[in-house]
Amino acid sequence: MKTDQKIGVTSEIGKLKRVLVHTPDSGLGKVVPSKAQDWLFEDIVHLETIRRGEYDYYTKLLLYFLDPEKIKGKLQDIDARQSNRNFYKPDHKDFFQSDKVVELQKLLSDILQDNTLKARLAASVCAIEDCSYLLQKKLQEIDATQLAKVFITGSLPDKTMIFPPIPNFIFTRDIGIVIKDYILLNKPAKTARIREALLTKYIFFNHPLFSAYHNNIIELTEVDRHFLMPGDNEDRRVTLEGGDVMVVSKNHLLIGVSERTSMEAAYQVINIAFNKGLSDKVSVIRIPRKRDYMHIDTIFTQVKKNVWVMLGNFSKTAIHQENADPVQRILNTPRKEDALQIIQFHQNNISTPTYIDNLEDLLNDISTNDLQCREETKFIYSGNNEFPFDAREQWTDSCNLLALKEGVVLGYDRNNKTTEAFIAQGFTVINARDIIDQLEEGSIDPASIQNTLILMPSAELSRARGGFHCMSMPLLRDEI
Repeated sequence: MKTDQKIGVTSEIGKLKRVLVHTPDSGLGKVVPSKAQDWLFEDIVHLETIRRGEYDYYTKLLLYFLDPEKIKGKLQDIDARQSNRNFYKPDHKDFFQSDKVVELQKLLSDILQDNTLKARLAASVCAIEDCSYLLQKKLQEIDATQLAKVFITGSLPDKTMIFPPIPNFIFTRDIGIVIKDYILLNKPAKTARIREALLTKYIFFNHPLFSAYHNNIIELTEVDRHFLMPGDNEDRRVTLEGGDVMVVSKNHLLIGVSERTSMEAAYQVINIAFNKGLSDKVSVIRIPRKRDYMHIDTIFTQVKKNVWVMLGNFSKTAIHQENADPVQRILNTPRKEDALQIIQFHQNNISTPTYIDNLEDLLNDISTNDLQCREETKFIYSGNNEFPFDAREQWTDSCNLLALKEGVVLGYDRNNKTTEAFIAQGFTVINARDIIDQLEEGSIDPASIQNTLILMPSAELSRARGGFHCMSMPLLRDEI
């Protein structure tokens, strides 16, 4: 992979060079209790706390690591103007405007400068939101920058709500995934995310940032003649979200089959990956279809070549419990529908897959054989593998970490027991506020930081049910 490529991802932990994000918009502040679960939120959240007290730290850290010229030496001025937050607003002239930390709303406003695209997208949004033709014409008359905001927040410039917000747009991992130099677009399982998928499709096919890759965009299709089949065909639907896809090495792709990603989608991705030479090996990880888990990146993510964070429920010790009473061991064996299943397909022998017993064996195989790591594979468990902290902290995304580079990851500050497990494995733990101060004053630099868990403020963000792995779509990583 050339270093000047605009997109390219061959691992989960290579140094992050370009990432797609979306700053929490006013739509999050419009989620009401009666619609929260319909819109895939567990609770209503406090918008200003999410913005000022939490997500802004994420933006700052991404800029220090990926595009320091935008922030270093300017932090005092930025913080002094915190009352208006214009630095963080993609519709304001003082927006940080980085080509490394790429803002989704800014890309949308860019493509809406084209009046033809503007008319098409207005018609498409109005069609899926069941709007009137008069409203469609009104939308076409709105300035491109403001219209991008309308499409995302659901409110006109005069604050009139015309359709629901799309609060899950902050979880950019789910809208698509970069595999090598290809972009796999999602097919959402939930109605609440259909507008996200539409906006994303227009961005990737029309923005100059991706103009060299239009032939490398992958869209999944529904099963032939699915509309003629009786019933709702839930089991045959093609649905996929990016949290269920991990590029763990140049030649190994992981696909989760979950509450949000179907087996039909996995089948299509396997064939596409092999036909396009994107992978030699694809492992399908079937997890229980439960809200607790949602995607595979809610039960494990990678920290280093030989270090993973995971939920102990799916460990071999949890399954076998060799020291347990025989009756207890039998009763604690997961029911078939609750069990994790791993099937690995190889391009040179696709008809004879390999079955892997547990998650740790799969991750150890990736570290040892795919990444050629000679150090022992280590596992850091959610909640330090202590009940009830393991389940509590997994719910608040203890396993959903974003690697800025190998060994340097972002996680939530509320997951205390998981933090203890990191410390036990020799990791330095530092709060976001402290590391930002040190980066600004120059006492440390991103290149010197190793084996570090950066704790991000998370009281409100964690209630949205997604961690920093969810809130990032890596566009470019260095090879490892």
